[in-house]
Amino acid sequence: MRSSPHHRKTVVAGGLLCCALILVVLFTGPAAFLSPAAIVVMVLIGTAAVLAQSRFRSDPRLPRPALWLNLLGLLLAFASLFPAAWHLGVGPVRTIAFAAVASFATSSAITLHSFRKQPAKTE
Repeated sequence: MRSSPHHRKTVVAGGLLCCALILVVLFTGPAAFLSPAAIVVMVLIGTAAVLAQSRFRSDPRLPRPALWLNLLGLLLAFASLFPAAWHLGVGPVRTIAFAAVASFATSSAITLHSFRKQPAKTE
């Protein structure tokens, strides 16, 4: 039984994203996960996984991810990664990082919910 090329793409993309998560966890100390930057990076990797999954599904009935939520999340993520450029203190940076995570999580939840509503394809 041979798998389709479409299935191979999703498996390879999933494997690469898992490798990225493994590298982040292995080469980052436990104290670093308390910083907003590390949390934003982990969420960006997870959002990339959801967006890749929606990209590889060729069903035209699936809605596209909420572009405005992802753009808002990227702007907030960059603002939280470079707080010195904006002259921000620790409190606002954490709030901005949380807002970026919330934006990506909402976009991912909308996309994953649309996957669940679609009937499974039989091959």
